[in-house]
Amino acid sequence: MKKNFVLIIITIFSLTIFNSSCSKKTAKPGGGFNLFSVKQDAELGLQVKNEIESNPNDFPILNESRNKEAYQIIRAMTSEILNSGKVHHRNQFAWEVKIIDDDKTLNAFCTPGGYIYVYTGLIKFLDKEDELAGVMGHEIAHADQRHSTRQMTKMYGISVLLSALAGNQQQLAQITAGLINLKFSRGHETEADTYSVHYLGGTSYNCAGAAGFFEKMLGQPTPPQFLSTHPNPENRVENIKAKAKEKGCKISNKANQTRYNRLKSLL
Repeated sequence: MKKNFVLIIITIFSLTIFNSSCSKKTAKPGGGFNLFSVKQDAELGLQVKNEIESNPNDFPILNESRNKEAYQIIRAMTSEILNSGKVHHRNQFAWEVKIIDDDKTLNAFCTPGGYIYVYTGLIKFLDKEDELAGVMGHEIAHADQRHSTRQMTKMYGISVLLSALAGNQQQLAQITAGLINLKFSRGHETEADTYSVHYLGGTSYNCAGAAGFFEKMLGQPTPPQFLSTHPNPENRVENIKAKAKEKGCKISNKANQTRYNRLKSLL
């Protein structure tokens, strides 16, 4: 027990020195320090993925063998974003995508290390493939910019994350539950919106697709709870469209609507 504690202290000390020496190079707007390495993000993400997929009651993953076409469509969407040439950790993270069979939940999330989960409720709710691509770009950005481990370090402390990484099931369950409704900082949310525009600018999608998602959400009588803890959705729509205009990328919808309608019909 004493040996393990010493190892944790050494790890924290080493990571702190490393991040302090690199902070001037890696600091980003809305960023902050991250005591995890890129490799540890990937390792923690795999642990969280295994925890999620071993819990079908809370996370009913859509059966892949019986829903091959639906998975082909959503993975083609994901691949187009990842292959935009703009995802920094394209080759370091897993970037797997799964569909959660829950029509009541309008959500998507991405774990550290690039394990992406999209709820059927969100897919059916949105009207355009551009809108879902905008959301997926946003979630990919959270993993690519490593917001989750930055935010969780702040929430739980490095020792809890290291314990989860080591396979502590209680800590791992805590981290998994926290990830689903993780409240990112305002800076992280703004950064993820910006990167969604950036990623989609290298694809066939409307690079302001995420704005369509927020516009659709604003029309709901009771918007999802997670929007109330994020920056103002109306401001986000304006900022996303302004960023798209600034970058000179397309705003008109040219995504494959027939394909998206087909995806919705399959679920």
